Amino acid sequence: MRSARLSTAEDRACPQLHCSADAGNITGMEKNFQRIGSISNAHAGREFEEAAQLFFAETGVALQPGFSVLVGGREKKSHKFDLGSETPPILVECKSYTWTSGGNSPSAKIRALNEVMLLFSVAPAHYRKILFVLKHLRRNVSLAAHYIKTQGHLIGADVEIWEFDMGEKHAQRVF
Repeated sequence: MRSARLSTAEDRACPQLHCSADAGNITGMEKNFQRIGSISNAHAGREFEEAAQLFFAETGVALQPGFSVLVGGREKKSHKFDLGSETPPILVECKSYTWTSGGNSPSAKIRALNEVMLLFSVAPAHYRKILFVLKHLRRNVSLAAHYIKTQGHLIGADVEIWEFDMGEKHAQRVF
């Protein structure tokens, strides 16, 4: 347990810390699921989306952020994909996921990737569908490789999975 004075808005907004009876003091377990080196996980995600957009632009494909298309079966609803384009028709979902620090299988992240597969399965068929993920290794196995191995039966035939190395600014199709 730790105790400290609340001094900034970021301190007060931390969901892993709870106010004690003494207003202005906080106590909580040292379990912060914040990405090390980032202001917030949302900030890390936006930076990754920007890196993905730049990567595609350098390959000659201009993608718009927050690209909306109608998805669904009988009922249709607008969904904003992270990146997309009508010409050429491409939908991209970006995930800057990393392995858990404790070495467990990241079940919540796997469920979120499965949700992406569901969205791709009900997106218009003429779009190229790309899941663009951060390359992050644990024991020489990437999170994307783990997903493909354990959930490959849920990946549609028209879905591509690309891993992006942030340090090298290089992407490779892995599925």
